[in-house]
Amino acid sequence: MSNQPTRRIAIKNMLAGTAALGTAGLLSSLPASAAEQKSEKLELKGNINHSVCRWCYGDLSVEDLCLAVKKIGFSAIDLVGPADWPTLKAHGIYSSMCNGAEISLTKGWNHKEYHPVLIKNYTEHIELVAKAGYKNLICFSGNREGMDNETGIKNCVEGLKQVIGLAEKQGVILQMELLNSKINHHDQMCDNTKWGIELVKTLGSPNFKLLYDIYHMQIDEGDVIRTITDSHECFGHYHTGGVPGRHEIDETQELYYPAIMRAIVATGFRGYVAQEFIPSKTDKLKSLEEAIRICDV
Repeated sequence: MSNQPTRRIAIKNMLAGTAALGTAGLLSSLPASAAEQKSEKLELKGNINHSVCRWCYGDLSVEDLCLAVKKIGFSAIDLVGPADWPTLKAHGIYSSMCNGAEISLTKGWNHKEYHPVLIKNYTEHIELVAKAGYKNLICFSGNREGMDNETGIKNCVEGLKQVIGLAEKQGVILQMELLNSKINHHDQMCDNTKWGIELVKTLGSPNFKLLYDIYHMQIDEGDVIRTITDSHECFGHYHTGGVPGRHEIDETQELYYPAIMRAIVATGFRGYVAQEFIPSKTDKLKSLEEAIRICDV
């Protein structure tokens, strides 16, 4: 929908973890009885560690999103930067995928001219993530700009080698996200699992994984369950989203998420699955609750 925020704009605004949008939160301003009526806590099975991407609920303050996820029954939020970690900690919410070290989704590790800034940023953020007690830090390949696959891998490895030793020492996992280049991120280099897996294997560190975005890879590749089953050792994190449109993951779209979640569970995965759809319905938190219910296999 044209009036919905794009992820690129939202992440640009939240790279360092933006402050709450206002002092009066949308949920915290409700009487307790009204808030309780909004949602009853789900009884989750414990096979999937659930999370939600912060940027998809930009009309809520970080505090109100914390209150919302706790009310639904899980306790993690994705794509939150250092400035907002104290708020998460105050509410007992885990930062399941940290951000803030990247330059942008288009300027990444595949171009050597960005290495000096990226090395500085990631060196600082790896320390911050570890000190905060978190584990995952997102990164991006960047756009091709005419670059061939082999050069892209070579450049990424050259740059990432400057920080991966620190990540290993601090127990932080760098996660490069797979993004579709057909609809949302034209010219993105890390737009297919074959290229991403080759990068993982070439770098050869247990602290570098791929963030497998189900929405993005359904658009560019399809064959999601087979890919997860065959290549799960390279995947350290998952994102959801409805195809087409990146909206709710219910019966309105082409993917059947219960089967995908069962495939993830079957691999022995114990990381996080984060909801990253843009709610199209009026009650956005109800959509989030339903997505958690769908994925809790």
